[in-house]
Amino acid sequence: MKKRVLAVTALAAALTVQSAGAKTLEDVLKEKGVISEADYKEVTKSKPIDYKLGKGFTLTSPDEKFQLSLGGRLQTRYTFTDIDVPTATSNDSGKTEVKRMKFWMNGYAYTKNLTYLLQVDFANSGKPQMFEHGYLNYRLIDEVQILAGQTKVPFGRQWMNSSGAQQFVDRSAASDAFRPGYDIGAKLHGDIMKGLATYEFGVYGGAGQSATRASNGDTTAKAIAARVSVNPFGKMPYAESDLDNSPKPLLSIGANYYGNTLKKSTATALEANNITLAGTSGWLGKGIATFTTGEKIDIDTWGVDAAFKWHGFSAQGEYLAGQAEGQASNKSLRAEGFYVQAGYCIIPKTLEAAIRYSFVDPNRSTPNDLTTDVQGALSYYFSKHNLKLQGDITDTHDQSKGKTDDMIYRLQAQIIF
Repeated sequence: MKKRVLAVTALAAALTVQSAGAKTLEDVLKEKGVISEADYKEVTKSKPIDYKLGKGFTLTSPDEKFQLSLGGRLQTRYTFTDIDVPTATSNDSGKTEVKRMKFWMNGYAYTKNLTYLLQVDFANSGKPQMFEHGYLNYRLIDEVQILAGQTKVPFGRQWMNSSGAQQFVDRSAASDAFRPGYDIGAKLHGDIMKGLATYEFGVYGGAGQSATRASNGDTTAKAIAARVSVNPFGKMPYAESDLDNSPKPLLSIGANYYGNTLKKSTATALEANNITLAGTSGWLGKGIATFTTGEKIDIDTWGVDAAFKWHGFSAQGEYLAGQAEGQASNKSLRAEGFYVQAGYCIIPKTLEAAIRYSFVDPNRSTPNDLTTDVQGALSYYFSKHNLKLQGDITDTHDQSKGKTDDMIYRLQAQIIF
């Protein structure tokens, strides 16, 4: 009985979202040429309350000087890990979790050029990481915009892609190892020639998500990040898979840099634990034993990437490298990683199959510490990324564990409203 109830509930949710994504009367009249573009804008601009799938509920003031949109995203996931060689502390395991439960509010105030965003993740309730995004952005012109607040540090294509717009259940191990995460600061950014090129340059506190350096007695250190991309056939949105079945090829080539200075506070930890690359899965966190406790470590990371979409086919890849040098010990740590992935919509806009290979070397001077992932995924899109069901299988090999390959099976459902 419970299974039947769950099945009916899931079907009802799918039908509701598909219904919400249906075309309005104005859209149909515009497509048939009954009304002009000017008439369409006039009819649709004056709605005080509106709903758009993936964007949420939108409230607009009568004078159109203020707008507020409310929306959210839910990801529920089941993961089963099949350990190749079980031990007393590592064995087969399965878990069900709410991976992400996000709520956001965004819009503009006083002028459409002054936009804002506030986003929290209730899956991290009670943690500093619960607060993710919060910023004000002022547009002078498309080419020159100024943003201040807490945002993603612009480093890495897959990191810049929303976790809700991934081709697999989640990002690659290479992306997770090198991305700086969220930080507080300000950046200058813009689109050049209507998106044929984009740029971002930011200065950040360098302590990571919802954190500052003041508590560590070092308020002078800062982090910088820069990213540029070139899109010769037109701007490509940060979203994986070609669910629009692009009639013309789309290509994007990017490059980025991130620099920071962190302090090794204890034998196993850095001062800025909220910096992702300093975490347990980050290359710097794994190589922390290289440095002397108490010394400052200068970090430089680089990356290049490319993405392509056409007629339901998509492919992308990144090469990432990092270097850290201890100011007192003069010891250095070098790391590198990359991933490549590709997917094709077997049923246009609905069913997609994808493959991915990821490689991470957290310390190029140390042998037998490489990690590699070989992954395959199958995704069913009820309404693009707004409502989808994804499953992937990963054969993960960690040389530090010897000649073993663990298998990871994941199934995830997502709804954006």
